[in-house]
Amino acid sequence: MSKIHSFKFRTFAPSKTIQSNYTMNYISAENLTKSYGVKTLFRDITFHINEGDKIAIVAKNGSGKSTLLKILMGNEIADSGTVTINKDIQVVLFDQEIDFEGELNVEEFMMTLDSAPIMALKNYHHALISENPDDMDKALNEMEIHEAWDLENEMSQILSQLKITDLTSKMKTLSGGQIKRVALAKLLVETRAQHRHTLLIMDEPTNHLDVDMVEWLENYLSKAMVTLLLVTHDRYFLDAVCDIIWEIEDFNLYFHNGSYGTYLENKIIREDNMNSTIDKAQNLYRKELEWMRRQPKARTTKSKSRQDDFYETEKVAKTDTRKEKLELDFEMKRLGSKILELHDISKSFGDKLLLKDFSYQFQRGEKVGIVGKNGAGKSTLLNIIQGFEPYDSGSIETGETIKFGYFAQKGLKYKEDQRVIDFIKDISENFPLANGRTISASQFLRLFLFDDQTQYSPISKLSGGEKRRLHLMHVLYQNPNFLIFDEPTNDLDLPTLTVLENFLLQFQGSLIIVSHDRYFMDRIVDHVLAFEGDGVIKDFVGNFSEYREKKSQEKNEKVTAPVVATPKKEEAVQQTSTPVVPVKKLSFKEQKELNDIDKEMPKLEKQRAEILSKLNNETDYGKIAEFSTTLENIADKLQELEMRWLELQD
Repeated sequence: MSKIHSFKFRTFAPSKTIQSNYTMNYISAENLTKSYGVKTLFRDITFHINEGDKIAIVAKNGSGKSTLLKILMGNEIADSGTVTINKDIQVVLFDQEIDFEGELNVEEFMMTLDSAPIMALKNYHHALISENPDDMDKALNEMEIHEAWDLENEMSQILSQLKITDLTSKMKTLSGGQIKRVALAKLLVETRAQHRHTLLIMDEPTNHLDVDMVEWLENYLSKAMVTLLLVTHDRYFLDAVCDIIWEIEDFNLYFHNGSYGTYLENKIIREDNMNSTIDKAQNLYRKELEWMRRQPKARTTKSKSRQDDFYETEKVAKTDTRKEKLELDFEMKRLGSKILELHDISKSFGDKLLLKDFSYQFQRGEKVGIVGKNGAGKSTLLNIIQGFEPYDSGSIETGETIKFGYFAQKGLKYKEDQRVIDFIKDISENFPLANGRTISASQFLRLFLFDDQTQYSPISKLSGGEKRRLHLMHVLYQNPNFLIFDEPTNDLDLPTLTVLENFLLQFQGSLIIVSHDRYFMDRIVDHVLAFEGDGVIKDFVGNFSEYREKKSQEKNEKVTAPVVATPKKEEAVQQTSTPVVPVKKLSFKEQKELNDIDKEMPKLEKQRAEILSKLNNETDYGKIAEFSTTLENIADKLQELEMRWLELQD
C-alpha cells in the first residue's frame, strides 16, 4: 500500500554555494496524488523541473494534464504529496481560459503586466502626454535602466507575427481566436520582461493559430533561453521545441528523453514487458489458485505469507491491458458513381470575395486537405457543400448515396445527466462491419479510449477534451461515407489523434479536412486545395508539407529572380516590330530643376540623420519637441521633392 502524505505547497531559497556546472532547480514534486470522486488521475508521482528544461506532457484527455499544471500554479490542491517551488523563479501560465477586462483595448491589456520594463514604458507614455520635462527625464532614465526600448520593439514584433494589428480594438469585440493570440503575445512579452528566472507553462498554445504563426512560435520558443512545460497535440511543434516528454498513463508518470518517436518506441517496449509479466503471473496464478482451494481455513505463518503473495499475483494476472486494434472492415453505405461535383461556385460577403468560379469533382476514397489563412473561406465552402449556406452562382451535384458526417468546431449538444454509453446507443446498439458482423457501442467506445468506468459516467463529468472526443465518436458512429472535418485536432489529445489517424487511413469513403495540424495532414491527405485569397483556390497533388515546400520554393524564386537588363536602343529596335515612341526631352528649366533636386535631397537626408542623432541623446523635453517638429518638416519636404523627381524622370 502506498504511503499517504498530506499535501504541502512551499517555496525554498536556493543554496548560495557556487558550484561548477550548477543547474538551478525550479520545482520539485514528491508523491503527488489527485482524484476526483472515484476517478484517480495520478498516484504518488515524483518529478523535478530544472532551469533550461523544455518538457511536453502527453496523455489522453481526462488523465490529469491540465490539473497537474494548475497544481504547479497553486490554483488546484493535490490530495497528498509536496510541491516545492524555488522562491527566485516566476511561474507564468498560458491557459485555455483567458481572463480579461472587456473594456480594455489591446494595448491597454498588454500594459497590465506587472514588471519593471512595462512600468517604465507606462511612465514614458504618460510623460509624453503630460509634457512635463521632469517626468520625461525620469521616464527616459527608467527606459534605459530596464532596457524597455528593446522590449517595446519586441512587443511590436510579437503582435505583428500573431497578426494583431489594431491595438485600439476593445478586448470584448475580438473573436475567441484573436483573444487567444493577444493573450499569447502578452505571455511571451511577460516572459521576456521578467528579469527573474521564469517557468513558462503552456496549455495547447497552437490552438487558433494558422500555420505561419505556429512555425513562428516554434522557432521563437526553440531558440529562446526559457524553461518550458507544455501540453500540445501538435507533434511537429513538440519535436521542434521540446526534448523531454512526460507521459501520464495508468496513474503513473513516465519520463522519456528525446523525440515523439522515441517516446512511442519506449511505450511499446514498456507495454511488451508488461504483457510478458502478466503472462507469467497468469501461469503462476493458476497454480497458486489450486493450492488456495486445497488449504484449510486455519493458516500457518508460512502459508499466510504465501496467501498474501497469491493476492499480489492475482492483481497482476488480472491487469487489463486490452488495446483494441483498429483492424475493422467497415460496412459503409455504398458510394455511387457520382460523389460530389461543384461547378463554377462563387460566393462573396459584401465586398469580400471568398470563392470565384470554383469547380471540383470529388472521387471515391479521396482524402482532400483544405488550407489557407483564417477568414479565407474554408469553413464557408464546407457549409456550402452540405447545404447549410447559399452560394451566389454555380451549381452543386451530390450523389444520391452520399451520407455526410460533419465534425465541426462548435461544441457537443447533450443532456447533462446522460451517460456516455447511452448517448452513443441512442444512435444504435451496434456498429456494422463487413460480412454482416458488428461490434457493440461499448467496444467502439473502447477503440477511442473510453474505458468502462468513463462509459458509465455522466457526460457533464467529462473534461473538455473528453467531450470533444465523444463528439468525434458521435460523428463516426453514425457510419457516414463522406466525412467533413473542420479543425478536428483542436483539443484532442495525442493518443486520440493516433487512433483517429488509424481509423481514417482505413476509411474507404471520401474525406475533406480543414486543419492547421501539419503532422495530421501529412499522414492523412493526398491532395490539397489551397485558399490563396480573393476567391483563388489552387489544386495541389501531394501532402501538406510538399505543398508548403512548393510555396516556399516559388517565394524564393520570386525573390531571387534575375533582373533582366534593359536592351540598348539599337537592340530594342531590332527586337520589336512595334514602332519606338520617341522620349520627350526635358526643357532647360525642367532639367535645371531636376539637377537642383538631386543636390538638395542628400543635404536634407544628412540634416535628418544629424537631428536623429541629437534626439537620441537629448533629455530636455523642450528640445525634444523642437527636434521632432523639425524632423516632420524635413520629412514633408523630402516627400515633396521625391514626388517631383519621379514626375521629371517619367
